[in-house]
Amino acid sequence: MARFVGPRGKIVRRLDYPVFESPKFSALKKNYPPGQHGNSRRRKVSTYGLQLREKQRLKHLYGVLERQFRNYFKKAASQVGPTGHNLLTLLESRLDNTVYRMGLAPTRRAARQLVGHKHLLVNNRIVNIPSYRLKPGDEVRIREKSRRMEQIHNAMRRITEENQLPWMDLDKAQMSGTFLALPTREEIPEEINEQLVVELYSK
Repeated sequence: MARFVGPRGKIVRRLDYPVFESPKFSALKKNYPPGQHGNSRRRKVSTYGLQLREKQRLKHLYGVLERQFRNYFKKAASQVGPTGHNLLTLLESRLDNTVYRMGLAPTRRAARQLVGHKHLLVNNRIVNIPSYRLKPGDEVRIREKSRRMEQIHNAMRRITEENQLPWMDLDKAQMSGTFLALPTREEIPEEINEQLVVELYSK
């Protein structure tokens, strides 16, 4: 199961975007790009540079490597509707992202680990594939023998009414949630310009 294992602080600085949910990466002491010339006068970023940076933001945000991301784009382009919106919808319907969005894990990386270690049930069946695509009506639940995990309880204590999303329904008492519908672009809170990604891949 491929995943990025490099220095995450440098990625946040280079992309100038909090692609990792951990608080220590959202307020770094060095607010300029990494490298020998990172703190020197910055050049104007080209159109291609802006498009590439936006793609890299999306990839790291959802924890997807290049080949898989390209496959998501091809699938989004083949669907009806704006390709950028379709791409975000595909990424949002991943199981690991849904576990994070529901609040069952503090970060997407933690959610990916929960899924990979078989702590999750989808429609009462064990699923250990982080990229598993959920459909409207699917129920996600913590396994009975995993419900005492401190990591899960700590994550759920942080859940409030304000951070609940309209396309999901969470039952904190049962440690379960339902993927109600595919989200619209207006409902996805990420401040990403997906059109730049579409332009990059359309060249």
